[in-house]
Amino acid sequence: MPFLRLETGVSSRFFYEKQEVLGIAKPQEDRTRINEQIRVPQIRVIGDDGEQLGIMKPEEALREAEAKGLDLVEVAPNANPPVCRYIDYGKFKYQQGKRLKEARKKQHVVSLKEIKYRPKISDHDFDFKTNHVKEFLEAGNKVKLTIMFRGREMAHPEFGKEILQRVLDAVADMATDIPDLARTRLEGRNMTIVISPLKTPK
Repeated sequence: MPFLRLETGVSSRFFYEKQEVLGIAKPQEDRTRINEQIRVPQIRVIGDDGEQLGIMKPEEALREAEAKGLDLVEVAPNANPPVCRYIDYGKFKYQQGKRLKEARKKQHVVSLKEIKYRPKISDHDFDFKTNHVKEFLEAGNKVKLTIMFRGREMAHPEFGKEILQRVLDAVADMATDIPDLARTRLEGRNMTIVISPLKTPK
């Protein structure tokens, strides 16, 4: 399903944030044909009470709709013949808009946060950053853990795995989808894994 993506930098020193809003597609142009826009030889008509009124010419159906103070709205354009219904189109669009607003209120925001470590990180910085990891997991966010290597550090990827293992041990009761560190490899100058929260808040 299509999604909207927003990216915001929070602090380049410690982490960045990426948010993906799922479940709500971009609003599309309304192509519903109504009244005089319906230009086919015949249509199948449904009354405002759901009753099947049979096959008519659009002009005839439109006259009946106007007599009822309603619109003639095409609801199944691909049927043979197309199906149209007597509807108060303004009221219909209003209710449709309300349903869309309610759906947006209930949409789920999935965020990916990144925390960056160094192989020779101090205990103070390690604790500081790991506390951020815990906060993000508690808030229901996924977290990308990145170990940044420089120079000769790249010859010792095991140091990066040790840092990752320390983080995983610290958040063991809060995280899931934990990858196998034995299979984690350097990619360029970085080593990364992504962990998920144990439970997403409602």
